[in-house]
Amino acid sequence: MSFIFTKIVVAALAVGAAQAYPNAPYALTPTTFSTLVAPSTAPIATPVDNTALIIELETAPTAIKRFQRLLTAAGEKLLSVADLQKFVVFDFNGAVPAPGSKGGAAKAANIETFPILTELGISTTVAFLGPCGMNSPHIHPRATEFLTVVEGEIDFGFILENGLVNAPNPSEITGHLTKFQGTVFPLGSIHYQVNPTCAPATFVATLNSDDPGTSQIAQNFFGLNSGVVNATLGFPQTLNGEDLETFRKAIPANLALGIETCLKKCGIAKR
Repeated sequence: MSFIFTKIVVAALAVGAAQAYPNAPYALTPTTFSTLVAPSTAPIATPVDNTALIIELETAPTAIKRFQRLLTAAGEKLLSVADLQKFVVFDFNGAVPAPGSKGGAAKAANIETFPILTELGISTTVAFLGPCGMNSPHIHPRATEFLTVVEGEIDFGFILENGLVNAPNPSEITGHLTKFQGTVFPLGSIHYQVNPTCAPATFVATLNSDDPGTSQIAQNFFGLNSGVVNATLGFPQTLNGEDLETFRKAIPANLALGIETCLKKCGIAKR
């Protein structure tokens, strides 16, 4: 694992530890977080529980039966235009920061939130990163991701499985994207995105699974047994079992305020 990637992980931990948890949307002086994400055209609704519907769709004998269940009245005729909109249009407006997130907000269209994707092998997330916002290192256990920047700039990095290069050579692949440029994060690779500027950035991430899953690296690593974590880190002098409990409570959920040089440049306080 390269030095650069290690700095990203440490930055995520340091920022999380410096902020209250759970986190509220961050503030940049008078600028409110709502100006950084797509405005909602309606009050934010309680998420719909689509569990029963998804079970129906997954057990349908054919694809056309799934579409009939969603888009027709018993297969006789299409639903009304207004009712069809509920099943075929996904609204990425109104993204809300997850608990523990200060660097931005994201909204995902996947099997759970957009049932028409059932068995289609695709999903999409739109992320809105504020100045210096970071999507901390994570993997998708069931999907490859193709990311396209649609506003602002994004720095990215990813690490593939063991064995790409000989140790101790760095194995992190990094790059910089501007508007309408894209990159790929292969299945299972550890990857992150950082907005290195003082202006908002937005990206669209499409994945080849209707249920790609996400596992945040630092957050889940520090959720392991304290003795295992300490041993993995080489029993550092500045981190012991008691400290780990503090870290676990302080690490942001996913979208964090990240790299310290960017925070200084944009006049954003870590605390």
